[in-house]
Amino acid sequence: RRREDAASDGAPQGCVFTPMVTGPQSKTDEEQAEFENSSDFANYFCTYEFLYHQKQMLEDQRRMSAYYSAIMDNAMRFKDKVVLDVGAGSGILSIWAAQAGAKKVYGVEATKVAKHANVLVKANHMDHIVEIIQCKMEEVDLPEQVDIIISEWMGYFLLRESMLDSVIAARDKWLKPGGALYPSRACMYIAPIFNGDALEKYKQYQETMNNWHEFLRETKGNYGVTMDCLTQSYTAEQWQHFMESAQWIDMPAEDLVGEACMIKEIDLNTATVEDYKKIDTTFSSRLSKNSRVSGFAGWFTTPFEGSPAAPASDPIMVLDTSPGTGYTHWGQQMFNIWPHQHANVGDVICGQIEVTRRQDNQRLLNVRITHSIEKASGKLAKSKHTETIWQIQ
Repeated sequence: RRREDAASDGAPQGCVFTPMVTGPQSKTDEEQAEFENSSDFANYFCTYEFLYHQKQMLEDQRRMSAYYSAIMDNAMRFKDKVVLDVGAGSGILSIWAAQAGAKKVYGVEATKVAKHANVLVKANHMDHIVEIIQCKMEEVDLPEQVDIIISEWMGYFLLRESMLDSVIAARDKWLKPGGALYPSRACMYIAPIFNGDALEKYKQYQETMNNWHEFLRETKGNYGVTMDCLTQSYTAEQWQHFMESAQWIDMPAEDLVGEACMIKEIDLNTATVEDYKKIDTTFSSRLSKNSRVSGFAGWFTTPFEGSPAAPASDPIMVLDTSPGTGYTHWGQQMFNIWPHQHANVGDVICGQIEVTRRQDNQRLLNVRITHSIEKASGKLAKSKHTETIWQIQ
């Protein structure tokens, strides 16, 4: 049930790249080759061109039903409109927009999955409406402005992958005044949790370190080489891997031990990249049960509200990825802390969270949380976890 990383460290083994031109607005062979040689392609786009990865997303029923309902329940908004699908992938959203009555749909997709999207569009008899263009969104040249932008841009903890940047660029360049975005808003949440994962990861860390020390003894005894000088670096490396890397999880609601805190709200109608490029805010969560605290969970919601000038119909469709609402390929991100902390009903976990892009790869995230537990009596708990930085890979 774990989603494959969309941003691998490199191209999958056996990945062979050949240019694909779908029309006059797509890349030339030379431009395509240059794009495929870029680090951004290797770190991000490459995985999305494989059908197995598209299938994983298409099998996510809550994702599919949310987008399908948001489009079909607002068919009156799509009728006779020009639509732009940012990051079209398999072309499924473009096809639905056409089925809802759009007069023209531009599906812009950077990878070679555009070839498969073209096949799918033709097989569903929508090629007279839908035009798939293989190109990065920031480089595409459309012949007209659009009335609606649709996109499935969300990553782990909403912002991993930084695809929202492309949606904002498309909005600023191609959306008509008063045009609508689907989804139109996004909210990020965290909450304190307790489960056995942090303990399990700590045991794995200890086992790894025990193996390392055995390795040192064997290397010294068998080959006469002392490698103890690397222990500090290896320890830090493994601690980060096991204890400071965010974990994907499909979390039951029972793991939540306190109130959910909204840490960021993004209005896609008005937001700029600078509004969410760095998130730095405080939070406060009152515990709902006597429990140990093993970490925090992070998730998002995305309402499909349209725009003030072209609002979606009631009831508003909301894609909710919170714990206990059912499986999505996004799941939740879990930020384990060690050792566990003890808290009681009414205690308050308060602190600060900072979400930033990693310097070595702008599509990945670092999450820094500083927190303390204030007892219901008003005193600080004796145990205080001052600060941890987790990586969302």
